[in-house]
Amino acid sequence: MIVRNCSGGIVFKEDKVLLVCNDKQEWGFPKGAVKTSSDLSLSDFARERIKIECDVDARVIAPCGKTNYEFYSISRRKPVHNNISWFVMEAQSDYCKAYPESGTIDCRFEEITNALDDITYSQDKSLLMMAYQKYRESIKD
Repeated sequence: MIVRNCSGGIVFKEDKVLLVCNDKQEWGFPKGAVKTSSDLSLSDFARERIKIECDVDARVIAPCGKTNYEFYSISRRKPVHNNISWFVMEAQSDYCKAYPESGTIDCRFEEITNALDDITYSQDKSLLMMAYQKYRESIKD
C-alpha cells in the first residue's frame, strides 16, 4: 500500500466556499500530496496547492483537523491511503480559474448551503461545517 501525506484548504470568501471538481466529476476541496522533499510547512503547501489548482491567493486562519481515505490506483496497481491535513483559509476575492493540468477541471465559490448539496463525499460535508464554524468565529474578532 502507498501511504501519502496530503494538505489542503477549505477557502472562504464571506459566505461562499471554494469547491473543485476532478476528472471523475467529484466535488470537494483543493488538496495535494506533499512531496517528501518539500521544505514547505503543511499550511504553506496547502496555500501553494490552491494557487496552482485555482489561481486563488488565500491566507491561513487555523488548522481544521485531518481526514483520510483509501482507494485503489489502477495506474499504480496498488491501494493508496491518503492522510490529509486541512486548513481554514480566507480569500480576498471570489475569483478562481481551474487548471486541468493540475487535476482540477472546474472550480467555483459556492454559497455554503449549495456547496453542501454539491460536495461528493459526506466526510467533506462534515469538514465544511466544522471549517465554516471556525471561519465565522475568526471574523467575529
